[in-house]
Amino acid sequence: MDRTVITVVGKDGVGIIAKVCDYLASNKVNILDISQTITGGFFNMMMVVDPKDSSKDMNTLSAELQQIGEEIGVVIQAQNEKIFDIMHRI
Repeated sequence: MDRTVITVVGKDGVGIIAKVCDYLASNKVNILDISQTITGGFFNMMMVVDPKDSSKDMNTLSAELQQIGEEIGVVIQAQNEKIFDIMHRI
């Protein structure tokens, strides 16, 4: 499985990073790079992860991350790194 880009965007709140990282760790997804900012009360995080050791496929990981986002009030998206690069190329 290729590397994956995960974005998390929404109103800041307690435990956002913990929830996402706990989910990734419990599914054996390695965090390769992480950046997060809070601007004007809004939370923004981007992660590059390696899901190769996970027993779940990309569609399942993505759907479960979206569900976690709904539960904590943020939008979480996960995309294959190659697709993310192509979509954000100018």
